[in-house]
Amino acid sequence: MRLGISITSGFPGLDGAEAVRTVVERGRVAAEAGLDHLSLGDHHATGASRAYVQNVPAIGRIMADWPADRQIGLLLLLPLWHPVLAAEQIGTLAAMSDVPFIVQTGIGAGSDQFAAMGASLSTRGKVTDRAIGAIARLLAGETVDVPELGISGASISPRPPVPVEWWIGSGGAPAAIDRAARVGDAWYASPGVDGDDLRRTADAYRAACRRHGTTPRIALRRDVLVGDDHDSTIRLARHVIERGYRGMDGQIIAGGVEHVAERMAAFEPIGVDDIVARTIAVDQPSALRSIELLGEVRRTIG
Repeated sequence: MRLGISITSGFPGLDGAEAVRTVVERGRVAAEAGLDHLSLGDHHATGASRAYVQNVPAIGRIMADWPADRQIGLLLLLPLWHPVLAAEQIGTLAAMSDVPFIVQTGIGAGSDQFAAMGASLSTRGKVTDRAIGAIARLLAGETVDVPELGISGASISPRPPVPVEWWIGSGGAPAAIDRAARVGDAWYASPGVDGDDLRRTADAYRAACRRHGTTPRIALRRDVLVGDDHDSTIRLARHVIERGYRGMDGQIIAGGVEHVAERMAAFEPIGVDDIVARTIAVDQPSALRSIELLGEVRRTIG
């Protein structure tokens, strides 16, 4: 089982320059920790008071510190992206890597960001399916026409030197699970899927893979805090939760290295292949130490 990181991109209270420095520094520490992969999320029109570091330029900067033989990628909420622009960004970033670039997808949510981007919540599933197909063809070097997505005679370069990996993000909705099995290289399970629900959905995903003749692979997102002292780390995590962090007390993994490694190893019998750790909302020194210690967690479960 591999262990990677999804770096937090939103920083209420920080100005833009400090938010960018925060993301870049966390990326550098993740590289030094030896984590297996790194990715950034995707959100738009977050407002003038909440800095949200956009993933394409930030990943490009992080790749200057990230080993070319370790996977890196980003999430794209495809209903909010024109497929040609998305394919061009993916192709250029993938050309900087020696291994498959990870493209995480999701249908997105939030009426405000959809309205700001001129996108429709009601058609997001259908748009995502069509966009994945169009982007995959563009990355393969084809000339693409998809009138319903506003694409006519499009082709792109540079393209990935090795095929990208598609990680299809979702909860447990049957249509989303079927999409992950049908067109994805992995099901990227949302942090809200846990316990018996995770087991049932993993079984449903594997059954869908059998129907489509594809190979199952599960990547699981978890919010994490690792510290040198187990008890004080638990107290800090509880304080963050009490301030309203995501409302997912039972789904946050916090504590010392051995405890966190034990919690993560428990997902292996379910068939989880990759864990994607997201550091919870703590100050930068605590976040950097947590990322450093994730390297020890990786070696423990490796």
